[in-house]
Amino acid sequence: MQQLLVATTNPGKIREIRIALTGAPVELLTLSDVGTMDEPEETGATFIDNARLKAEYYFAGSGVMTVAEDSGLVIDALGGRPGVHSARYPGDSYEEKFANLYRELAPHPRPWTARFTCVLAVVQDGRVAFTAEGSVEGEIATTPSGGNGFGYDPIFYHPPYGRTLADVSDAQKLAASHRGKAFAQLRNWLIEEFGGSASREALPPIQ
Repeated sequence: MQQLLVATTNPGKIREIRIALTGAPVELLTLSDVGTMDEPEETGATFIDNARLKAEYYFAGSGVMTVAEDSGLVIDALGGRPGVHSARYPGDSYEEKFANLYRELAPHPRPWTARFTCVLAVVQDGRVAFTAEGSVEGEIATTPSGGNGFGYDPIFYHPPYGRTLADVSDAQKLAASHRGKAFAQLRNWLIEEFGGSASREALPPIQ
C-alpha cells in the first residue's frame, strides 16, 4: 500500500487528519515513523507557500510521499492577522494569545468576523502533485468557551452551530472545519490516484 507521511507534530491535527482520511488507500505515517528531522523555518508569506515548503522539506528528508498543511485564524478587523503567524502570535500559551487578541480587538466594533483557513500540499516523487484549500466562516466569540478541540477553537464562534468549535463534538467540528474540508479533498484525490473501495463522500462517519 502507498505510504503517506503526515508532516505535523501537533497531536490534535494528526487525530483529525487520520479521521478525515479514513478509507483512503494509503498507510499513514507520522514524523516519529521516519526518524528525527529538524523543523523547517516557515518563511512563506502565504499558507500555500508554507505548506509547499514543509511538504518538500519532509519529502526530501524521508523519501516518502508527504502531505503538509498550513493553517491559521484570519480576523478581518485585524487586517487578516494573525494569519500565517497564528502559531507564532504573541503568548506562551493559548490563554495568553486569546488575551492579547482580545486587547487588540477591543477598539473594533463587533461582530469580529473571522475565518479559519487550511491549505495543504502533497509532494510525490519530488514534485507538488496536489493542493487543496478549506475554510470556515465565523466570528470571534466574546469570551473563550469549550474544552474540546485545540488551538484557537475556543474563541471561534461558528454561527450555524451557535457555539464555538471547542463546544461541539469531533464529528461536528470535522464536518464544518477548514481542515476537514481540505483533507476531504485529499481523500478523494487519493482514492482516484491509488484506487480502493472507499466512496468519494465528503467525510467518513466518526465513531
